[in-house]
Amino acid sequence: MKQPDTDPIPRDPTCEEMQQPSRRAVLALGGAALACVAGAKAVRWATAPRAEVFVARNQKYDRDLEQTIQDGLQSCGFRPRQFDGKRVLLKPNLVEPSREIPQMTTHPAVIIAASEVFRRWGASVRVGEAPGHVRDTEMALVESGVGEALRDADLTFADLNYEQVGWRRNRGRFSPLKGLYFPQNVLEADFVVSMPKLKTHHWVGLTCSMKNFYGILPGIKYGWPKNVLHHNGIPQTVADINATISHTLAIVDGIDCMEGDGPILGSLKHMGLVLVGKNLPAVDATAARIIGLRPEKISYLQLTADRLGPIAESRIEQRGERWQDSANAFQILDEPHLRHLRATPDGPLVS
Repeated sequence: MKQPDTDPIPRDPTCEEMQQPSRRAVLALGGAALACVAGAKAVRWATAPRAEVFVARNQKYDRDLEQTIQDGLQSCGFRPRQFDGKRVLLKPNLVEPSREIPQMTTHPAVIIAASEVFRRWGASVRVGEAPGHVRDTEMALVESGVGEALRDADLTFADLNYEQVGWRRNRGRFSPLKGLYFPQNVLEADFVVSMPKLKTHHWVGLTCSMKNFYGILPGIKYGWPKNVLHHNGIPQTVADINATISHTLAIVDGIDCMEGDGPILGSLKHMGLVLVGKNLPAVDATAARIIGLRPEKISYLQLTADRLGPIAESRIEQRGERWQDSANAFQILDEPHLRHLRATPDGPLVS
């Protein structure tokens, strides 16, 4: 008996093509994917944060700092009408003042010059600080010369170490702290202006506008020298403070600075600079480059990069003068945790 013909199962070309796409299809799909990735990168680059930082050279305490600060504010996008009727809190650095070490604290002339600019623009101005190493704030005002300058300028001082406080949720969450206590003057201010002295720091390498905000947290809650913050991590709590408060800007006293064993025991380094900026990470990144440090290696700048502001040089628009024209490497301690911060391996060290 003749067996029926047994033809093979018909081929389904559609199914096969789906299972084994042609080389042309693979290339097309790969090209589309690469285009999507490139497009996404382009979008991220275009939408990533950018900021302006103003640098002024050849500055002196007995010259017209008011004009310099006004030029810096306006070149970074501020306008007088933004401050009309607003409350401005100036926060200098009075960490542990001594008449023998003037490079440790913000110079009174810079504070007064900034206050005059904001008052001329219609703002209500006061100066506030919570010295981290000194419980006697009156002594800090006397030793720094700030107290006398404020009296002459008819400016009010707020002792942030002992003020009534309010609690705010920690918006950074870099540290385990669920919230932070801020003095009333900080909470009520429309603008909080960080006015640091440009210095090296023996733990994190640089102390400038962001680290200066340790001094807005009250000693009655955080101790002296802000032990609660130290125990929860300096980089993390610096990032948390800056993430939680808003409406900030920076005016940096970089005229007489401190290098070496900063922020207290270092040596005088004359730079003649004033820096101004709306975005504090961008200001500190620029300051780091000026003093010969790599901002991307500074721990608190690593944490906040592109979240609170840009630190990449390509995203910081220079105003005033180029930072490169002011670059002058500072001495830093010869310690393992600091060596990697130097922009050049043979940068200046101090034992």
